[in-house]
Parts: sequence; C-alpha cells; structure tokens
Amino acid sequence: MSQFIDARTSQNASLANSIAIPILVLNTPQLFGQIGLVTTAGIGANPRVQFKGTVSVQLPLALVGITITIVRGTQSTDPVIYSATSTFSLSVLAPQIITFSADDYNPPITPQLTYTAFVSSNLLGSVRVGPENFDGVLYSD
Repeated sequence: MSQFIDARTSQNASLANSIAIPILVLNTPQLFGQIGLVTTAGIGANPRVQFKGTVSVQLPLALVGITITIVRGTQSTDPVIYSATSTFSLSVLAPQIITFSADDYNPPITPQLTYTAFVSSNLLGSVRVGPENFDGVLYSD
C-alpha cells in the first residue's frame, strides 16, 4: 500500500494574464517552478514522485514550439525527468494553456529531492502570461 511522504506547490502566477514575461532567447529554458520534497520522514521502498503543472503562453502569429522540461535538480543541465513539446499553428490568437503530468520512479534518496520546471520556445515573440504552477507529491511503499 502506498504511503504519502511529502507534497509541495510552486505557484508562480495564479491568474490568467497576471504576468507578462517574454521568452527572449530561443530554445533556452526559463524557470517557472521549483519544489523540494523532504524524504527523511518514513520513506519506504519504491519511492516515486508525481508531478502536474500549467503554463500559459501568448504566441506570435507563426508556427511555434513550446517545450516544458522537468529536471531533478536546480539547473537545466541536471538529469531530465520529463520533456514535451507542443507545436501551435499560425491561426492561434488567444493564450495557450499547456498542462502536463509526469512521474519520477525510484529517484535516489537524499534528504531532499529538488525538482525544477522550465519552459522554452523555438521562436521569439512568445510571452508567458499566467497562470503558472508546478506541483509534486512523493509516495513510497
């Protein structure tokens, strides 16, 4: 039977259109969420972390790809746990809400597991507009 160990939330922007952060460098990750999960209290066998999150982006009128990447650590060069790219067509005018869920099965047990979520774009003109959030829950057997 699974046992809850810890949960954390990183809420960068709670409301639609509450921020306006341009993505100024192509294919370069921008941090939008970070959590630290404490693993020292009662963790058992088969630890696993479940993630979910949301990023909302206003796109230029062009074919654009937005990539969400989650790493175990704090830098975009740390081990990638999840990565997905959504491509949007020329006809998209309204902000696009990108939601995701991901898992990290059997991570190394350290006193704290840190996860960082990044967003990047392959075209200039993309603007993060909110909402943005990143959540993680740690379970074990």
